[in-house]
Amino acid sequence: MNNELTLSVVIPVYNERATLRDLLKLVLATPYKKEIIVVDDGSTDGTREIIQSLGHDWQSELDVKAGSLPATTTLKAVLHPQNAGKGAALARGFEEVSGDIVVIQDADFEYDPNDYSRLIKQILDGKADVVYGSRFTGEERRVLFFWHMLGNKLLTTLSNMMTNLNLT
Repeated sequence: MNNELTLSVVIPVYNERATLRDLLKLVLATPYKKEIIVVDDGSTDGTREIIQSLGHDWQSELDVKAGSLPATTTLKAVLHPQNAGKGAALARGFEEVSGDIVVIQDADFEYDPNDYSRLIKQILDGKADVVYGSRFTGEERRVLFFWHMLGNKLLTTLSNMMTNLNLT
């Protein structure tokens, strides 16, 4: 990635206590200048307390080796007073973005931070203004419930018909 660019990673979270710390470590390990924006959407399982505990010394609290991150890596936390839904959490996170390219990262590992380079390459090469990941393409496929898959394909087909795009 161009050293002049900053990657903004927006992470909406709701009751992600079990995965949040591990996810943040993986996001931090990606080789980009970045800002990480975690938006807690009214969690009740201790996620909010984890975020609040990541104070000024958040890098050492996540066991990140000193000097292993670009000096420009920042972590911002936004706390919703109550659950407003993933869309509201994303919208609030986007208000905090100051980077050049934005990535949405779910805290439950639905997406792998190691795939960032594949996603943003299309943008950096001037081939796309926006890139969407897909659960249905790639080397590995996650096991999905039949009705979830069918609903996803139906909505995608309708979207493709309305926009004349070919998304999966």
